[in-house]
Amino acid sequence: MTDRSAPLPGGIGVSRLRVYDTLAPDGLVGGTPHVHLCCTEGYVVTAGEGTVQTLTAAGFRETPLRPGAVVWFEPGTVHRLVNGGGLTIVVLMQNSGLPEAGDAVLTFPPDVLADPAAYAAAAALPDGGAPGADVRAAYRRRDLAVTGFQALRSGGPAALAAFHAAAVALREPLLARWRQRWESGAGRAAAATGAHLDALERGDLRHLGEAGVYAVDEPVERGRLGMCGLLDTYPAAS
Repeated sequence: MTDRSAPLPGGIGVSRLRVYDTLAPDGLVGGTPHVHLCCTEGYVVTAGEGTVQTLTAAGFRETPLRPGAVVWFEPGTVHRLVNGGGLTIVVLMQNSGLPEAGDAVLTFPPDVLADPAAYAAAAALPDGGAPGADVRAAYRRRDLAVTGFQALRSGGPAALAAFHAAAVALREPLLARWRQRWESGAGRAAAATGAHLDALERGDLRHLGEAGVYAVDEPVERGRLGMCGLLDTYPAAS
């Protein structure tokens, strides 16, 4: 039974991820390289093993992933999960709702990034990736993104800077809507903490007496096609 009428702490998003287990064009098994423009992402590894490949202005890095590991990275980090066998992760996503609204940009080649229609077509999944959709479409977009990721790795800082600029240009029309989502989600959660501090300083304890307990017994859907694997998703908002 679901009993939830308040957002998760800090307005974060939570999902369970089973990383794809098929080969990409470079011979590695795993997910789709991409970047977030506004959101920090965190991993809590619960099973299996693998690595997360990251690319920042500081260069390329591979971070091992094993049960118990916690890894997180900031906006602008191009990242790709590599599955060494049974890799399963709880994903913690800042600004719940923004990644689903387009904050994530895949590392497609420059000609695709420069054309919004071409990008949309390359990124599209049947039925939006709903559980039961044909996973081959997710593999096709992953493989195209891996091709772009390889070029980014070999192109150095200039290539990464050009990719960042292209990603922002692609998403610029969405920025006003993202701000609205942030204001009603994570921004509202942060403001509530400020209001609680103000209340405590005044000696106003009403919010302590209005506390609630909430639970979600199971995901709202299982097996959604994500960028890096199959997602079991939880409610993103109250």
